[in-house]
Amino acid sequence: MSDNLQQTLIPESELPPAVGPTVPPVTADASIQAALGAFEQHMRDEGFALNTSKAFASDVRLLGKYLGIGQPIGQIGTKDLNDFLDWLLHERGVPCSPKSYARRVTTLKVFFAWLKECGALVEDPATAVIQHSVRSPIPTLPTEIDIENALAVSQRLRLGEGEHKPDARPHLLLTLLLKTGIKKGEAMTMVPNHIDRSNPDEPMLFVRYANPRLRYKERRLPLDPEWLDVLDEYLPQYNPPDTLFTCTARNLEYVLSDVGTEAGLAQGMLSFENLRWFSALQALKSGEEPDEIRQKLGLSKITWRETKAKLEQLAKPVNS
Repeated sequence: MSDNLQQTLIPESELPPAVGPTVPPVTADASIQAALGAFEQHMRDEGFALNTSKAFASDVRLLGKYLGIGQPIGQIGTKDLNDFLDWLLHERGVPCSPKSYARRVTTLKVFFAWLKECGALVEDPATAVIQHSVRSPIPTLPTEIDIENALAVSQRLRLGEGEHKPDARPHLLLTLLLKTGIKKGEAMTMVPNHIDRSNPDEPMLFVRYANPRLRYKERRLPLDPEWLDVLDEYLPQYNPPDTLFTCTARNLEYVLSDVGTEAGLAQGMLSFENLRWFSALQALKSGEEPDEIRQKLGLSKITWRETKAKLEQLAKPVNS
């Protein structure tokens, strides 16, 4: 090291203090209000979706309304959280749907897990929170005969009848959903290069997510080889410039609805959600391992518990 360089170095003891985090550290004495402010900054830093951040913050404020917004976080126990959830269901006087209830349980678990992780709490009171049985109803699904009739309709549309031009889209969409069980949002973001045709006998669909926080949902799903023939008919008919389906999500819903109506199904029976359930149910009936079905659907282990219970109920014989 040169003498000149040595002369420019400042002793460590004389260096200014390192710049700390923009959010003051949270301690066990912090109020729910103060902890929420830090939590909101944490969600921004971690890239939480805006709607998720707003919902989580609203849920924490609701907890503050119940316990008192000035309640120190270190004085909140599991019983307090269970009492809060019971209040939401039975005493608040405002309907709490199964979906809202499940999200609020998730909020508690995420919020208090973060408080423990950042050192504000020694123990996480939300770990042992009781998830009350507030399940959404078991869905009413189309029967196997209903699906056969719907496939017959989509096949006729594919081939064209009379003055109608061949339209491969209904059959492409219906067979895709029956095979993969993907969600509407996942179907809407598909692009042709998400389909691996390197082995025509075993084509694969890659379900992708642009949001890095949802990468855990990405997966590789098998397709039927015959589906590629329908795809090859569809592509020149619609010439998709980017995503595979060129219309809006609502229009795709109409495609399914129209097929269902022509097949004689009740209104709304042929939907993205019902076809996702039907696909999972057929996989369960065929003996596929439950965890493989969970991964196929892209569900977390927590969400899978309720889904699995419903599938098992749906799989039971009608007279059992």
